Amino acid sequence: MNSGDYLYIWQAPDWPHWCYDLSALAEPMAQVSRAQGLLLGRLADVGLGLRDEASLAALTDDVLKTSEIEGEHLNVASVRSSIARRLGVDIGSLAPVDRHVEGMVEMVLDATTQHAKPLTPKRLLAWHAALFPAGYSGLTRITPGAWRDDVHGAMQVVSGPMTRQRVHFEAPPADRLTSELSLFLRWLNDPTPNDPALIRAGLGHLWFVTLHPFDDGNGRIARAVGDLLLARADGSPQRFYSLSAQIQRERKAYYDILEGTQKGSMDVTEWLRWFLDMLSQALAQAHGVLDAVLFKARFWQGLQGTALNERQVKVLNRLLDGFEGKLTNGKWAVLAKCSSDTALRDISDLIERGILLRTAARGRSTSYELKPLSEASHAPSNAGRYGVGPATSPPCPVLGSS
Repeated sequence: MNSGDYLYIWQAPDWPHWCYDLSALAEPMAQVSRAQGLLLGRLADVGLGLRDEASLAALTDDVLKTSEIEGEHLNVASVRSSIARRLGVDIGSLAPVDRHVEGMVEMVLDATTQHAKPLTPKRLLAWHAALFPAGYSGLTRITPGAWRDDVHGAMQVVSGPMTRQRVHFEAPPADRLTSELSLFLRWLNDPTPNDPALIRAGLGHLWFVTLHPFDDGNGRIARAVGDLLLARADGSPQRFYSLSAQIQRERKAYYDILEGTQKGSMDVTEWLRWFLDMLSQALAQAHGVLDAVLFKARFWQGLQGTALNERQVKVLNRLLDGFEGKLTNGKWAVLAKCSSDTALRDISDLIERGILLRTAARGRSTSYELKPLSEASHAPSNAGRYGVGPATSPPCPVLGSS
């Protein structure tokens, strides 16, 4: 029987016996291994503090982007604050954090920092409960920490308006979940697996999202399962890259290949090829994250002995951590919780010190950006003072406007 004799992969007679062409995946796996080596080589040359900063940046991106894939946008400062507090990383003042952000952070950190622990039904249910602390998915009431029961019909992934919905996928019936999850978890927790570690990460992601055992949150939990398996593959609880961020950049392709795979045969070579390609690109992107961390360290090293007020330090840190948009006097006032006059004095002081630049736009469109280290009047002639990292600084972030 081939895939033309059934609609969904879980209906195949050989389900769930995955197969793939290992020879076709040898080069993609080698590329990932090389990319991992390059990144780890750079990380080996920086101190523990900067490694923690790089991990904080990667985990923040992971939490934000795994939510954005599902169309949900979390507050950046809240996510960063929650992760920093849990990891013991000092980022100055912490932003307020709500229960929903805390739940997302708890799941991602549990998956990665506790990757060596067995993944159990109890742990999966706890992740689901953490994602939905109020018991609602949007306006729909759901039961946190419970498997779906299909009381309102089969679990389907659909799109389009209510009158013309397209069904992309239908999950196995709820009465099969106990046996299906038992098989999945036995495979995932096998102490002597046959599949290569990177392949297992791709299979685990696909397998869980195909089971779709919850009323909502299946995609986020599937990506957490993948992160857990990647942490096992890396042999480290610290994360320095975000696969979810790369998947978010390729969101349409992600859903397209999932649908095609879930309607195909048990040969999932193409899904694994795509997964490994996303992993390679995620590792490449991680170098940009590390560049930003090193730039921030050099920036503050270059300002040693310079007296700045708390407002200036707070807003400069926001810029260095990836402020989105442009910064005008108005946004500075909001961020620093001060008057417009005070904001203007702070900004003017930093321009005079050679730390900020005024952009070409004038009037109400006036905005400000960090001056490149090599041009800043406070920069020492000896570049070594700026510490480790590439000789060329990454592009300076633009301070936002409004």
